[in-house]
Amino acid sequence: MTTTTTDKSAVPVLEASGVTMRFGGLVAVHNVDLTVRAGEIVGLIGPNGAGKTTFFNCLTGLYVPTEGKVTYQGNVLPPKPHLVTTAGVARTFQNIRLFANMTVLENVLVGRHTRTKEGLWSALLRGPGFKKAEAASHERAMELLEFIGLAEKADHVARNLPYGEQRKLEIARALASDPGLLLLDEPTAGMNPQETRAAEELIFAIRDQGIAILVIEHDMRFIFNLCDRVACLVQGEKLVEGTPEVVQGDERVVAAYLGTPFEGAPGAEEAAEVEAAEAASSGAGSGSGSLKKSGSGSAKESGTTGTEGEAQ
Repeated sequence: MTTTTTDKSAVPVLEASGVTMRFGGLVAVHNVDLTVRAGEIVGLIGPNGAGKTTFFNCLTGLYVPTEGKVTYQGNVLPPKPHLVTTAGVARTFQNIRLFANMTVLENVLVGRHTRTKEGLWSALLRGPGFKKAEAASHERAMELLEFIGLAEKADHVARNLPYGEQRKLEIARALASDPGLLLLDEPTAGMNPQETRAAEELIFAIRDQGIAILVIEHDMRFIFNLCDRVACLVQGEKLVEGTPEVVQGDERVVAAYLGTPFEGAPGAEEAAEVEAAEAASSGAGSGSGSLKKSGSGSAKESGTTGTEGEAQ
C-alpha cells in the first residue's frame, strides 16, 4: 500500500465529533467520531444497514445531525450541501448521477459552479468578465479530463461512456469544485477487476495532489490496500478504527460481516427498525455487501446528487 507521512499535530481536514442521527425515535448513527488528516485516505466499512451513507450525508449537509458537529479545517460546516461544497468538501454517490444527455466536458463544467462568481446579468450580457471566467472554467475542466484520461472524449455524450469511465467522469466533476476533501461512496461498485485497479490508481493520484479522501467501500481487498486507516461501523456505531491490518484482524469485524452476534451487538429487530427508518427518510436506494463483494447497496445506502440539485 502506498502511504504518505502525515503531521498528526496538524488541524484535521475533517473532524466529526459525536455525530448522531435519529429518525424519530430510532438511532441510525450514534456518537461517531472520525478525523481525516491532510494526505490521508481513510476508509469507512460496515455491513448493510451500518449507517455509512447516512454518516456521509451528515458530513455533507444532506442531513443535519441530531447531535454532534462536523468541522472542515477547523470551521463548523454549514448544514447546506452547496455551502459544504463551497467550503471545500466534494462527494460522489454510489449510484452514478451524471447528466446523461450532456457531453463529458459539460458534466465537468457543472462542477465548476461553486467556483464561478459571474451572475445572471453577466451571463446575459456576456461581457469580458464572463468570457474570461468561461475560458478559465473550460481550461480547468479540460485539465481534469486529461488527468482522468478522458480528454479525447470531451465531446462524447456521457451516457455513451463505458461504466468505468462514467465513474471516472463523476469523480472529475467532484474535483471541478477544487475540494480539499473528497468523499467517495462505493467508487468501485459494479466494476470489473481491471476497472477497480484503475480506480485505485486514480485515487492514489488524487491523494498525491494534496486532497484528503474518505471512502466507503464493500470490496475489502480494495479498501485495505488503499487506505491508511479504516473505521468499521456496525448499526450506526463505530466498532473499531485503526490500520488495515488492525481492522481486518479484529474478530468483531469478521463477526459483524458474517452475521455472528458479538457482545453488545444490537438485536435483529433493532437493526431492521433502524434500516427501515433510514430507507423511509431517504426515499430511495440501493446497496450491497459481503466481506469480499463489491456492488450496489441496501435501501438506506442512498443519497442525492454530488452537485446538489443535479439530474437523477
